[in-house]
Amino acid sequence: MSIKDKVKDMFTYTDDDEYIEVDEREAKAISPYEKPRKKGITAETNIVMFEPRSFEEVTEIAKHLKERRAAVVNLKKLSLEYKQRTIDFLQGVTYGLSGATKHIDRDSILCTPVNVGVDGEISLDSDD
Repeated sequence: MSIKDKVKDMFTYTDDDEYIEVDEREAKAISPYEKPRKKGITAETNIVMFEPRSFEEVTEIAKHLKERRAAVVNLKKLSLEYKQRTIDFLQGVTYGLSGATKHIDRDSILCTPVNVGVDGEISLDSDD
């Protein structure tokens, strides 16, 4: 086998390639906010929920966004000043990743990376 054939084999997909199956019991949580992954769910389909108690916890949310996971962030435990700083920071992160930030309600936002689309709007009016 020539060197050209060896290089070609390295970059060519065949049905004989082995795949590693991970047992659900062996899956580990990625952060304290996440549960272990279930079979068939990839990092792109995960939505991680956060309820930060300080601005320092926001970098953990940014890490998940960089890893192409959507995040729902409940800001109710932050002071008004830190809520605004958190929103500004996460909007900057999502903008840098070509993602989006949407308000769910007064104290919750949805941050999505570019690989997650969001359709529809939620009215934030108090008209019932």
